[in-house]
Amino acid sequence: MKQSATSWIILIVLSLVWGSSFILMKQGLIAFTSDEVAALRIAIAFIFLLPLLLKHFKSVDLKKDLKGLVLMGVFGNFIPAFLFTKAETEISSSLTGMLNALTPLFTVLLGALVYKTKIKNSQLLGVAVGLVGAVLLLGMNSGSESSKNLNYSLLVVAATFCYAISVNGIKKYLSEVNSVAASVWSFTIIGPMALVYLFSNTDFHSHLMEHPQGASSFGFICILAICGTALSIILFNNLIKAAGAVFAASCTYLIPIVAVGWGILDGESVGMIQFISVAIIIVGVWLINKK
Repeated sequence: MKQSATSWIILIVLSLVWGSSFILMKQGLIAFTSDEVAALRIAIAFIFLLPLLLKHFKSVDLKKDLKGLVLMGVFGNFIPAFLFTKAETEISSSLTGMLNALTPLFTVLLGALVYKTKIKNSQLLGVAVGLVGAVLLLGMNSGSESSKNLNYSLLVVAATFCYAISVNGIKKYLSEVNSVAASVWSFTIIGPMALVYLFSNTDFHSHLMEHPQGASSFGFICILAICGTALSIILFNNLIKAAGAVFAASCTYLIPIVAVGWGILDGESVGMIQFISVAIIIVGVWLINKK
């Protein structure tokens, strides 16, 4: 499939936005707990998109599209939001961004196993190469001691698997649904859950009012929610439908570079073995997309 210039522009914009998401999460964690950052991210995105529900209320057939909307909302946003923020309490934002590059690998595997998508030999090789890079990154990264916490790194791996479920679900069940409508409805499903959780199980209000950096952390979360979640997911859905699930997931080419750049600027330690590992993963992603 030949990709248009518009598809490539959207891919680059998404890579820059999502590559910056990890440092924004880190800034949010200064004043708030991981659960609060995740729930605030979803709730703010939901509130931001809510006015559009009036326009797109009848744009979806819930009997037909509900399965895809649930997959998109729960696996594409809700669960990963909590997994990523929990992981960043113990590992660096740059390592989190590097591990995010596993998304296309899981997208191909899940598409072949569950949705019977045809998989080429070069894609199988790409998956194998990418997994080698992931194992190397998980087991031998040379960053700070906290960056070596395997359990928290695996939370990121789990989040990328959730993304793969969402990507394939969007392509399978929502290919004919307007991207804005799909985004609005998916957040209408998960947004109220996030709000209930915020007000019943967290102390986010006291952290906002009493922490010295409460206001600034909240501001970073707002940027994360509006730009990194609400607006970008609309672009992402458009990209999936226009260029295919695997191409869309390949924004992970640039996401690690952006994430590492922000991490270095923030004083994080990034070792050579980490660069080598993520380079191997990216080679795997390239093989997956190789014509």
